[in-house]
Amino acid sequence: MANFHVFESFEVLSDAVAMAIVSLAVDAVGYGRGFRLGLLGGRTPAAAYRILGSGHAHPVVDWSRVSILFADERVAPPTEPESNYWEVRKLLLEPAGVPPANVHRMKADEQDLEAAARDYDARLIEALDLLVLGVGEDGHTASLFPGSPTVKERVRRVLAVFDSPKPSPRRLTIAPRVIAEARQVLVLASGSGKAQAVAEALKEGDALQVPARLARERLWYLDEAAAAKLDRSH
Repeated sequence: MANFHVFESFEVLSDAVAMAIVSLAVDAVGYGRGFRLGLLGGRTPAAAYRILGSGHAHPVVDWSRVSILFADERVAPPTEPESNYWEVRKLLLEPAGVPPANVHRMKADEQDLEAAARDYDARLIEALDLLVLGVGEDGHTASLFPGSPTVKERVRRVLAVFDSPKPSPRRLTIAPRVIAEARQVLVLASGSGKAQAVAEALKEGDALQVPARLARERLWYLDEAAAAKLDRSH
């Protein structure tokens, strides 16, 4: 069953996302465990990353006990804004003082994309404690796009993508089993442009056409605009 929370504005949504990450990370560290956090790039999570990086979220996370991994990556150097890693590094990793050794970027800029996928696959054998995902206007999540055979992959954890319909065509992405194996998954969506995709993703149906359905039964955080086409009568 779909489990979603609707927040009155993008700002309130961003605060809630930051606090959800803090709460889970602090709990894990408090129990003497590390915390494996999978992140995405893009506008929707950026404000939450900024809050986390600013230190304004409380309680304070012991980032030395947090491992940062990624849901997908474009074929862009890590020094360029097109890179998801670059965005997360500028907004969260550097401001929060996350130890570089704890950060595991996807090397989609390498020439041998299949080898890079195999290398990152090994980093995801251990399940993520929290995976943060988004949903595109076409219903994609990570770099799993509608109609792509990657949506049906059940063995590998990381895949090379050579024909993404969005720039850049070459990418790395987590496979569906990473979503299934993660202990917690938080799916974010904001803005009216996502409303139809959110409504479709939270319906039962084939994930091949709406890949975000792979996370349908996980926790969704939406602002009012993104939730506009949902039936909330119950």
